[in-house]
Amino acid sequence: MKSALIFLALLFPIFAMADHHKKEAGAYRHVVIIKFKEDATDKQKAHISKEFAALEKKIPTITGIEWGTNVSPENHAQGYTHCFIVSFKDRAGLDVYLPHEAHGAFVKQLVPVMDKVLVVDFIAK
Repeated sequence: MKSALIFLALLFPIFAMADHHKKEAGAYRHVVIIKFKEDATDKQKAHISKEFAALEKKIPTITGIEWGTNVSPENHAQGYTHCFIVSFKDRAGLDVYLPHEAHGAFVKQLVPVMDKVLVVDFIAK
């Protein structure tokens, strides 16, 4: 049940942002930070990373994807290990990305191995 709710939250986010966010100029960043289940293997994590990065070639509104694993010495990651930053020209790019079938197919692969996800979007300054 928890996985299904996470899946729905990723696939069908609430578009309740204030109108000024849609109109504000600047590149749009979609940050996804993943905490994998304890039993997720290194092979599964590598597969998810590869598939996430491959979305750049599948969804035309993506202008870039950067990702990496946590290397912070501060010990505040709370079990989150993988961070992905998906860039778009503007909010409209995200609006194409979220319901895109390639994104949906990726989320279906992610949910079985994911414990938690943190998603933050911002307009680059």
